[in-house]
Amino acid sequence: MIRSTSKTKGFQFKQFAILDGHSGMPVSTDGVLLGAWAQYTNAERLLDIGTGTGLLALMCAQRFQTAAITAVDIDSTAINDAKRSFTASRWSTRLILLQGDVLKQNFSDRFTGIICNPPYFNSGEVSHNAQRATARHTHTLAHEQLLERCQTLLTEEGEASFVLPTPEGEQFIAMAKQHGWHLTRLCRVQTTPKKPCHRLLFTLSKVFEECEEEHLVIHGDIGGYSADFITLTKDFYLKM
Repeated sequence: MIRSTSKTKGFQFKQFAILDGHSGMPVSTDGVLLGAWAQYTNAERLLDIGTGTGLLALMCAQRFQTAAITAVDIDSTAINDAKRSFTASRWSTRLILLQGDVLKQNFSDRFTGIICNPPYFNSGEVSHNAQRATARHTHTLAHEQLLERCQTLLTEEGEASFVLPTPEGEQFIAMAKQHGWHLTRLCRVQTTPKKPCHRLLFTLSKVFEECEEEHLVIHGDIGGYSADFITLTKDFYLKM
């Protein structure tokens, strides 16, 4: 039996807020990293797949001042939460929110950029919280289906950016290459200098470019956030 939804705590950023809700997944470092790191050659029309709280759409609205941003989520609770945060933001006129399955959703035009913090658990026990299960487990959005759908939704020169744990990210990238994608940016993320890479930030394109590789350490040797992490996220976190 699926349990009732649980409370999701809000989060205050410098220029917007994620309001308290019940979307199942709270604001995470993964999401903030992706929202701050993703770059688009042409940010005219962006799509946030699986918007959840609306974090990535709002970060894109702050960073790309002329972009029209569409956010889609299959879960009605997430949609309700994101709508409240969108309405409270200064960018509400540039944010479009759609409830539906991105694999079946009809869009009026293709997008110049896609951003997505996708579900990543391919196996194991599924959360009893319906919203959390949808956000975290690929039973609702398999990676191969996601890649195929992104190919149809992107313009020919469009770019799609993702964040995944390292093993799932490596599998995702390998699968993408089999489907004709090109890896154009890759950032390996470590929590500390002594720990292995635990997350991958990466950008895929239909057009070949030499891959730009980098790495990011979140915490320095002597504690606190690293200079690179602060530089990347200072426009968002209140205390940076």
